[in-house]
Amino acid sequence: MSYNNLEEAIRAAGNPVEMLRNSQIGPYAFPVVRSEFTNWRDEQRAWRETCALFDQSHHMTDLYIQGPDALQLLSALAVNSFQSFRINQAKQFVACNSQGYVIGDAILFYLDKDRFNLVGRPPAANWVQYHLETGNYKASAERDERSGVNQGRRKTFRYQVQGPNALRVMEKVLGKPAPDIRFFQMEVISIAGRAVHALRHGMVGQPGWELFGAWDDGDAVRDAIVSAGQEYGIRQVGARTYPTTCLESGWIPSPLPAIYAGDELKGYREWLGAKSYETMASLGGSFYSDNITDYYLTPYDLGYGPFVKFDHDFVGREALEKIANDQKRKKVTFVWNGDDVSSVSNSLFHTGDICKYIDLPLANYATLPFDKVLKGDQIVGLSTYTGYTYNERAMISLGVINVEHSEPGTEVTLVWGEEGRGSAKPTVERHAQAKIRATVAAVPYAEVARLAYRPK
Repeated sequence: MSYNNLEEAIRAAGNPVEMLRNSQIGPYAFPVVRSEFTNWRDEQRAWRETCALFDQSHHMTDLYIQGPDALQLLSALAVNSFQSFRINQAKQFVACNSQGYVIGDAILFYLDKDRFNLVGRPPAANWVQYHLETGNYKASAERDERSGVNQGRRKTFRYQVQGPNALRVMEKVLGKPAPDIRFFQMEVISIAGRAVHALRHGMVGQPGWELFGAWDDGDAVRDAIVSAGQEYGIRQVGARTYPTTCLESGWIPSPLPAIYAGDELKGYREWLGAKSYETMASLGGSFYSDNITDYYLTPYDLGYGPFVKFDHDFVGREALEKIANDQKRKKVTFVWNGDDVSSVSNSLFHTGDICKYIDLPLANYATLPFDKVLKGDQIVGLSTYTGYTYNERAMISLGVINVEHSEPGTEVTLVWGEEGRGSAKPTVERHAQAKIRATVAAVPYAEVARLAYRPK
């Protein structure tokens, strides 16, 4: 059945949950970059022990917004404060619907006067672009799609240099001391004779920089960094390893966009095309509800509470003012029982139904993973992003849990696999569900991520 937009797709499926549950798209793809440069275990070790080079040039959508009303537009849609936001700074931009549920988040770069760049998964960019096109704003937008859409050529390259040896690598490639840039602020530096924006960053709890510049300069800049990093143990990180960084740093990258229900958002759903992220995304996991809003998350659920500032008017403000003083859930790490994980894998070697395969190092098999977490027979939480970290020698997942069960050390049970032996997604084999014991832990799970790079 053909349709022209998200609204028509939902009508054709009869229910947004049914549509997403049986989407033919698997987990979020990380295109173009090699799967592994060496092996994923050593690539994970690099950001903890030596230095890692991440190539982020291909998998994110870039939306460039420019004009005298650009800041006004962004402020009207974000929970963040913009009172002290200045050129050469960046921030995590979080957008909600009017009920206070998250539509999407991304990194917002303040490039120049009245000029911004929003970088991340498509939902935040789509929401901003829609309001720009349908609102009365004196601004324009230029969209630079993921490499899978635009045949691999982007406006900019984007790398990250992270790890305990990152400073040494940067000083060698620069031929001088690295500039003293404050957290999430930028300067323009020169690498291999090319102008490069350097954002002070700490993606996996280690010192580091995000570097971006003109696309045609990308190869020269990368080669210079790799050459400079050889004596410091630098490793390039492949597409198989890269998405596991957030497991240690505690960022949930895949909240379900809170746009699938309600007449208020019908116009937006009609604006989103049949090939949009929101239309094509897949929903997976053991948590089932026919009500799509049961999958929605607030900024407080996702740990974005400190970003919410009521010093400006924005979509969702009134709802969040009520939620702020009555938070029901908290973001945590779930540490899976190793014996139970081994038992799931062991089912592959016996007759009868297997358990849902646990891929390593990232176990997600849908764009939007949602597994239920139990205390006794009661659902008390949701697990939303799962993988293995060699640095911690643990299978962990990020998720949310009712506040009364959020104390580190609390024992819970996670249900792995889908009902009815699995949905129609091609990434889902016929399987039996498994119960896995898990322990609630702090987020970020890695101690270095909790303590080292957080701004004072």
